[in-house]
Amino acid sequence: MTDSIRAAGAVVRRGDLVALVHRPAYDDWSFPKGKLRKDEHPIAGAVREVREETGLTVALGRSLPPAHYPHKGRLKRVDYWTARAVSGRFVPGPEVDELVWLPVEEAYARLTYAWDVRLLRALTAAAPPETTPLILVRHGSAGSRQEWTGDDDLRPLDEEGQAQARTLATVLPAYLPATLLSSPSRRCVQTLPDGDIRLDPLLSEPGYDPARTAELVRRLDGPAVVCSHGKVLPPLIAELGGVRLHLRKGAFAVVHRADGKVVGVERYPV
Repeated sequence: MTDSIRAAGAVVRRGDLVALVHRPAYDDWSFPKGKLRKDEHPIAGAVREVREETGLTVALGRSLPPAHYPHKGRLKRVDYWTARAVSGRFVPGPEVDELVWLPVEEAYARLTYAWDVRLLRALTAAAPPETTPLILVRHGSAGSRQEWTGDDDLRPLDEEGQAQARTLATVLPAYLPATLLSSPSRRCVQTLPDGDIRLDPLLSEPGYDPARTAELVRRLDGPAVVCSHGKVLPPLIAELGGVRLHLRKGAFAVVHRADGKVVGVERYPV
């Protein structure tokens, strides 16, 4: 099987309950999910599909193992995340006619497919279920440092970088960040979505200080997005999350925290 189908969804929680949806066309019970649109990032697709099928706005948490299964002669991959229901109301429709909130043990019995059962097992193994995400973004493509003749802090995103910023504008809201923090460099500020962006020279290349920059980021309360540079982020992620990651321009890492401890680190391209 070639030309795989890409889809995304979430295991949505409300306290100790998880949401299952019923699709009359298949008469099945599963987690909300759906096919990605052309060039859509899986994270943005997961949030959109959950909203379309359940009417719920969610905040994404940690990633879960993807599901792979054959579908009409093609391989289908569905990427999943944990998610917390924030607002919204379910309205039955032709695609999904029922939504139920069930305790985990009852959800096991209700699910139609084995891969969804495995997904639920992964959720219960990923304790604690509630985490606070810290998203660390490397600024988008900004041309050549050597070819730029002005102040390097004023070097803007190029066409590729602007496209990366547009994608990030659809992705980063999935975590419902309360804080946007950036290096003062123009290319970093332009990479983040519109909003109240705080600037701090400790996130710049010349102003980076390993201890002080890490402490600045550790003090951030709630979900937060931080944009910085390729020379700053690998040691910063290592200091915060215990793993050294290289991020390509426009890519980001999500450090999941719970009770003051790091419980997971994920890396995503854009």
